[in-house]
Amino acid sequence: MKHVIQLTVRPYECDSYGHVNHAVYVNYLEHARMQFLHAVGFDYKGLIAAGFFTVIARLELAYRQPAYADDELTIETEAGEPRRVGGAFQQVIRRGEDVIAEATVHWCVVNAKGRPTRPPAGFDLRGLLK
Repeated sequence: MKHVIQLTVRPYECDSYGHVNHAVYVNYLEHARMQFLHAVGFDYKGLIAAGFFTVIARLELAYRQPAYADDELTIETEAGEPRRVGGAFQQVIRRGEDVIAEATVHWCVVNAKGRPTRPPAGFDLRGLLK
């Protein structure tokens, strides 16, 4: 399933060169992933209440072109097949047809002690992605 959101670049997200600061893209990607999880019905608050969390294990982010204040961006998010304790999201940020950035975000579920673990019953993404 491909999930798409749109957002407008806010001027305060830009650096002294006039383009979106590199760190802001991580926020854009996070927002899009959370919207994806909401769209597929994943109970993220319930996962936290059960004492489990998702963390980013690795982020691969390739910047292709700059974005500027007031640009209308589209962020596409697709989830790969979940594995035992985690998985990966593929994300693309576009301005029209232009690719601004591409990312692979590897995540895992951890318990209250911060150790990778299988998600508890009812919180496995496999059933939601079919």
